[in-house]
Amino acid sequence: MRRTVPLAIIVLAAGLTALPGSRHRLSPEVVQDAPVEQPLVAEGQRPDPADFSPEELKELQRRFGVHGPQPALAQLFTAGLDHWLPLRNHTLSRIEMLVPAIRREALRRGINPMLLSAILYDEMQHAKPGEDSRFLVHSGLLQTHGPAQLGVEELMHQGLLPRDASPEQLEAAREELLDPERNVALLAGKMARLSKALGIPSQHRLQASNSHRDAHWIATLAYLHNGKLDYPTRILRYMQDPALHGLIYGQKRRPLAPMI
Repeated sequence: MRRTVPLAIIVLAAGLTALPGSRHRLSPEVVQDAPVEQPLVAEGQRPDPADFSPEELKELQRRFGVHGPQPALAQLFTAGLDHWLPLRNHTLSRIEMLVPAIRREALRRGINPMLLSAILYDEMQHAKPGEDSRFLVHSGLLQTHGPAQLGVEELMHQGLLPRDASPEQLEAAREELLDPERNVALLAGKMARLSKALGIPSQHRLQASNSHRDAHWIATLAYLHNGKLDYPTRILRYMQDPALHGLIYGQKRRPLAPMI
């Protein structure tokens, strides 16, 4: 006769397999040089790489200056634009034209090209109409220009423009920022400059999907680029966008000639 195993014994046996010392494999992200095994972190309880401690925020404020969170209404407007498919397709087509420059400058500076493309995507997607108009650019009403929305101060930070630049030099700098490929190069230079200031190892290509530390560094770089606390979360999300991945890492193939 077939003997039935009591349910309580099955539950107890299942619970024992999850205890420390069992063969249950632990995630490397959870074990941090601990002498004994640590329990698995439940899904959804991992630390958010875009979270900053009060001490971090205070230090970033002291060293770089920040603007705080984007107003709730502006966040709602931004989210709405992200779901407008015609605008998204237009932005992706603009990114596609910059792919050679993105790849080239990312390789030259040792920057993850997905970080550059994510920033470019966000800035293009949420650009105000007429921002690239030369009349507005040279009017002095706008502080940032080009695909990555950079200011003339970035050229000064990179030693490409003197601090006491003349009006003619400032006008030439704005024209330089309006050149899309030059703008991408300056964005890569900005990421390299900030990475060095943060103590990120040179030529270390940050990978958000493989390392929480790298993801937090990426979030910090994004925060310093834009100055808004909600910006890093968007950049980390865009870096996982399949369409952007396809543009940066995909290869276009010419259609085969039809057989005669």
